[in-house]
Amino acid sequence: MSTQLSAGGAEVTVDQDNGCRISSLRIDGTELLRQGPKYGAFPMVPWCGRTAEGRFHDGATVHQMPLNHPPHALHGFGREAAWTPARTTATEAVFTYDLVAPWPYPGRVTQIFELGANALTLTMGIETYEDSFPAQAGWHPWFRRSLEPGGEDVKLAFDAAWQEERGADHIPTGRRIEPLPGPWDDCFGMPDGVDVTLTWPGSLELRVTSRTEWVVVYDEEPEAVCVEPQSGPPNGLNSLPRLVTPVDPLEVSSTWTWRRLR
Repeated sequence: MSTQLSAGGAEVTVDQDNGCRISSLRIDGTELLRQGPKYGAFPMVPWCGRTAEGRFHDGATVHQMPLNHPPHALHGFGREAAWTPARTTATEAVFTYDLVAPWPYPGRVTQIFELGANALTLTMGIETYEDSFPAQAGWHPWFRRSLEPGGEDVKLAFDAAWQEERGADHIPTGRRIEPLPGPWDDCFGMPDGVDVTLTWPGSLELRVTSRTEWVVVYDEEPEAVCVEPQSGPPNGLNSLPRLVTPVDPLEVSSTWTWRRLR
């Protein structure tokens, strides 16, 4: 089952049965997202990117997650689950997902999609009424490298304060370095908030912003590029844990704003 939103020439399709991912984002009929059941734009929850060897610590307790991307655990479980619709209008949709085993803690995730004439705002929250636990949340969009056959490739523009140094195992080492030129499968820090612009020359400009300060940029595949705002760096359950507590839920949001260039 899917839910469709539309406003001002923009159309969004949310596939709630396949990880509550955006399976389609069309502007004036042009598809911006790579198509396929593993692509679109999916939520990363309750962690983002790689968790080293699938293990994370909560105090003295060590939890082992399934190694769905050996030797690591990748992107959480939300992208593989069916979510429950909570509210839908022509321009807004709300879905929920309850955390279950093998995640060791009960909690509820809420994801909100709000579509305007020139922007899509995504919001995700994690809450618990029981034990506190470390968690992360973010989004993994696969934007098409080119919007039409023979069209120019998308251009990425951003100004990061640092890059998380990546080890040979693709896990950040803990060192912050000067941003390096691409290609990237890397996490960048933006303490004033994520701000990345994708430009398809002569067609469309799309700006990804978020109050969070981490973004992963991945452009190593020929079909698409990924700009992933998230609440912490890869392996952050271990290196920079953010506790979700009964009085302090985790909330992250991102707005994608577009401008037509023709």
